[in-house]
Amino acid sequence: MVRKTLFIMLSLCCIWITAAAEAASSVDKDEEVTGYIQQLFKDRTNFLIHQQEQAIRHHYAPSSSSRHALRHEVERSAYIHAWAERRGLQFISADSDVRVIRARVRENKATVSVVESLRLDYIYTHSIVPTQSFGIGTRHALTLTKEDGKWKVLREWYLDPLEENPKLIPESDDMMLRPQLKQPSNNADRPSAQSDTKRKPKYNRQKAVDYANKYAGAAWGAGNKHRYNPKYRDYTGLGGDCTNFASQCIGDAEEGGGLKMRGGWHYILFNGGSRTWVQTDAFKNFLLHSGYGQLIAKGKFTDVVKPSEKHPAGAIAKLQPGDLIGYEMKGDVDHFSVVVGFDDYGYPLVNSHTADRYRVPFDLGWDRHTSYWLIHVRD
Repeated sequence: MVRKTLFIMLSLCCIWITAAAEAASSVDKDEEVTGYIQQLFKDRTNFLIHQQEQAIRHHYAPSSSSRHALRHEVERSAYIHAWAERRGLQFISADSDVRVIRARVRENKATVSVVESLRLDYIYTHSIVPTQSFGIGTRHALTLTKEDGKWKVLREWYLDPLEENPKLIPESDDMMLRPQLKQPSNNADRPSAQSDTKRKPKYNRQKAVDYANKYAGAAWGAGNKHRYNPKYRDYTGLGGDCTNFASQCIGDAEEGGGLKMRGGWHYILFNGGSRTWVQTDAFKNFLLHSGYGQLIAKGKFTDVVKPSEKHPAGAIAKLQPGDLIGYEMKGDVDHFSVVVGFDDYGYPLVNSHTADRYRVPFDLGWDRHTSYWLIHVRD
């Protein structure tokens, strides 16, 4: 009996030791993959600025899917530098914070979900202004493969706000935004332009901007620990969250602009937003027909930037923090962003969701075929 009991105890001990060893091995593999991901994104961030392809090429396998992932990184770097050159800017530095959400490692393969918060710093090449910064947040799904003892990217997917063709960037020429186009600072500071102090403004412009900055998600610079407002459903996987976010900014009664929900424009807790609340074209039509919004101008980049008889400083200069920009592609409004301010040279900056943006130049990531709907939200 004693011998049998001892045998059982020894067997259980062996099983426990084996399980503990496997668990320790699993932890080691997870830590190894996490360390690799940190280095991968660090190298890619440096490449984004310095464009030395050899600094990242070793991270990619010889397969077609891996070459495609590498080509994407090369093209996004080429795009931002081409865009900067056309806008009289220069990107000088970048920094990246990477969070591994989950990693599954099996032998020589790993699938990893990653959230990156990227900061990009730029200066103006023909004007003495301080260094400007903006943030972008992206969510990545990677498959890694281990070759000769080293991890490499086999394939990768992410919704990239910098994925654009450098050849389709509209020129600025003599229509470059100038410092005098910057809105007076008191416009950004005061919540409303109401002259009647006895009447409470129906739109709190500053609170809308504060909301946009707090809940800009994964983008560098955003608040709330880089999380969306949990009070609202996330529509990222259901066609995009940009319009839902714009509606929140102008309509949230507690933290946002406080515009009253009415008609078909509403959000029901635990149920979700109406079509007008979450769908771009429906939201645009509601704004313009409800009286909540007023169209300043609509047109391609050169149309909204160039001076005209109606807009001597360009229609873009009429925007105020708390206003909205709709982005039309092929006849449909495809995206909405919230104007949150201007950089020190007067360039309008926007926040948005899906591919999260924090104080990003309004046309970065869009091409010459994009039409901009500049919408003033009435105070």
